[in-house]
Formats: sequence, structure tokens, C-alpha cells
Amino acid sequence: MPTSIQEETFYEGGPARGDLIFNLLLGLTLIGLPFAVGAIVRAVWLRFNITSRRISVTGGWMGRDRSQVAFSQVREVRSVSRGFGAWGDMVLVLTDGSRLELRSVPRFRELEAFIEERIRVRRENASEKDADSKGFAA
Repeated sequence: MPTSIQEETFYEGGPARGDLIFNLLLGLTLIGLPFAVGAIVRAVWLRFNITSRRISVTGGWMGRDRSQVAFSQVREVRSVSRGFGAWGDMVLVLTDGSRLELRSVPRFRELEAFIEERIRVRRENASEKDADSKGFAA
């Protein structure tokens, strides 16, 4: 009887509301107008789905771009706070050297800790499998 691994959702939603509010206020000036348009596009079409097995980001114009990454593909997580620490931007550096950007992520510190924990667990499981496959030849 095959066993199925449950996939639990840790975070599902869009970008931080504070990012939209801040950029709309900034958009009252001519210089801040492009930032306001970018924030509106993010608020309407950007969606994050972080589960116990993978990270999915849907975005782009009309939400047509979709990226999905398993935790085994993530090598490093980098983040920077925005909005006085209320939200932040994250970059996932993948094992092949490419990067996945997550902009205006709410609860980014909590999500960063969750992602780093999942990466650590995956690496430990992989190293245990390597040790088990060696058998007596050490």
C-alpha cells in the first residue's frame, strides 16, 4: 500500500498590503507614479503559496507567470526588510545558480525561518540516505 505525504500550506496569499498603501501614497508625486503602478500590479496578480514541500509564485501580467520550486532545489535564502520591517523581499538562490525573487512578502521573517528549516531537514534526509546507501564500504 503506497504511503502519501501530506502537503500542508504554511502561507497562501498575496503581497503585503502596506506595500500597496505606501506606494499609492508615493504615487501622488510624479516620481512615485511608476512605483504605484508596480504595487498595483503586484497586489492584483502576485500570489505566493508556501507549503511543506514547495514554493509556488504566480505573478506577471494577468498572473500568467508561474514558478514552482521544491525545497531540495533551494541552496540559500536571502532577505531584506521593507516598510520598517512589516514586510520584506526574499531571494531564493537555487542549486543551479538561478534566483527566484519574492517581492513584498508579509511575515517574511517567519517565512524565511520556515524555508531555512525545510532546507535543513531536506539536507539532513539526503545525507542520511547517502550514508545508508554506502553500507559497509566506509
